[in-house]
Amino acid sequence: MGTKPKENLHLEVATLAAGCFWCTEAAFSIIKGVERIEPGYTGGVVLNPTYEQVSTGQTGHAEAAQVFFNPEVISFREILEVFFTMHDPTSLNRQGADVGTQYRSAIFYSNQEQKETAEKMIAELSKEGIWDKPIVTQVVPLKEFYPAETYHKDYYKKHPKDPYCQTVIAPKLAKLQEHFLDKIKVPL
Repeated sequence: MGTKPKENLHLEVATLAAGCFWCTEAAFSIIKGVERIEPGYTGGVVLNPTYEQVSTGQTGHAEAAQVFFNPEVISFREILEVFFTMHDPTSLNRQGADVGTQYRSAIFYSNQEQKETAEKMIAELSKEGIWDKPIVTQVVPLKEFYPAETYHKDYYKKHPKDPYCQTVIAPKLAKLQEHFLDKIKVPL
């Protein structure tokens, strides 16, 4: 599936799992320099998995999002700052009520520089002691990314009044606006 879209060779991609991919997509959609987000599945053993298969927790895949960003506007490190703010990186295989390995926290790196940046940031955050528990975010190589079914794309934008969107996604967006006002495309 590649790591750079053919139509925008200047973009880089970060592949991130931070719980439900609806949340990850919505969070990064408001960040300056992010051009496109593709929700999908990665990190497992089943080829071309479906949402129903991944939801069982038996495929090994995580719900993830590929975040295509302009490195002249936002760096990979800044993408990771947003990532570590928008979810709980100390919660093993869950985010809130979403429970299972498909909701794990992971950075799927596509090159050595991304790997080193992610590992360095985790070490720095761990040393700062921001959280009471240790960071459990996996840093693993990206092997294959499978885009999710179309109905998952732009879920928050299409269903902002959905109870899940109101109780889980909207507070994440408010938190990001509070922490990264200078990085928000249009304040909420």
